[in-house]
Amino acid sequence: MSDGSEHAQDEDQASWYDDSPQRFRETNPTTHFQGSSGVLFEQAMAQTRMAISLADPNVEDMPLVFVNNAFVNLTGYREEELLGRNCRFLQGPETDMRVVRKVREALAREDVIVVELLNYRKDGSTFWNALHLGPIYNEAGDLIYYFGSQWNVSDVHAARADEKHARIMARELSHRMKNMFSVIGGLVTVAGRTRGIQNEAAEINDRIRALGRAFETTLDDVAVGSVNLTDAIRAVLAPYDPEGNRIAFEGEDLRVDPNLISTMGLTLHELAVNATKYGALGPDGGKVTITWEKTRQHDLDIDWIERGGPSVTKPDSLGSGLGITETLLGTIGGQITPNWDPNGLRVQLRIPRASKENV
Repeated sequence: MSDGSEHAQDEDQASWYDDSPQRFRETNPTTHFQGSSGVLFEQAMAQTRMAISLADPNVEDMPLVFVNNAFVNLTGYREEELLGRNCRFLQGPETDMRVVRKVREALAREDVIVVELLNYRKDGSTFWNALHLGPIYNEAGDLIYYFGSQWNVSDVHAARADEKHARIMARELSHRMKNMFSVIGGLVTVAGRTRGIQNEAAEINDRIRALGRAFETTLDDVAVGSVNLTDAIRAVLAPYDPEGNRIAFEGEDLRVDPNLISTMGLTLHELAVNATKYGALGPDGGKVTITWEKTRQHDLDIDWIERGGPSVTKPDSLGSGLGITETLLGTIGGQITPNWDPNGLRVQLRIPRASKENV
């Protein structure tokens, strides 16, 4: 027993099946689309859902001589309102006439052209049209039609506009953040000089600059809700490896929660400062390898491994750098596990719920 789905499917197919190519051939006995080529044209045009049109360059003002149902649906005009008219009536006040001029020049040269053009429907609403135009010749090489395909790319255009706006805002935010960090750094320096604690002020300024580097390289990505982990780590640690041969990075390409960048950036900064003073980034030589991976729970595990530097012994208590790191991670529920291997310090970091989808 039928449940009616077959009938519904037939109705659905009938609703979009286009008989305009058949009418075109039947009502244009002198058309060049006859015989087997005409059958192919009719079948292809009947089945496509892309807006298609043909204009006749051999008639004054190059009127439309064929439009399919998709063209009718896209523009809101009835077929009889379209045929016999030049398609310029789809232009409106906001249509870019520079693009229109390019189209005209291409038609005059009988070139193929693809442009995006703001067009207007019958009801006055607009749509962005990805317009493809190209010449069609007969066997003798005579120009007989201009073929046009139209694709509504309004959503794509809007997405591009949003992305452009986001990038402009990111650049402006980057500029303002640089100024903010610079002002804060200046205040810290003046306060340190006034109070006779220049060394402490310099350390604070180093942390401020580390934060600035972390944020600056990720601003373009914040709009998508995640930032590239590798870019963030490299930016924070770049000043500690100016030659690019003492810090190695190993890990899959991950995106992380932008809200964690400040904590992660300061944590890595403190480890780098510690390694510069006492470990593998000091004047005695050595190297640091940083590895990372995400867990099944989307936590982020980072390993900081120092080798080739001075011999390491376990201190009686965490130094100020590792102590700050432990405090920072504690604020987000993270963990730090230092291992004072004589061959070099190894620090394991666990940052909860940090990783997003892979890039």
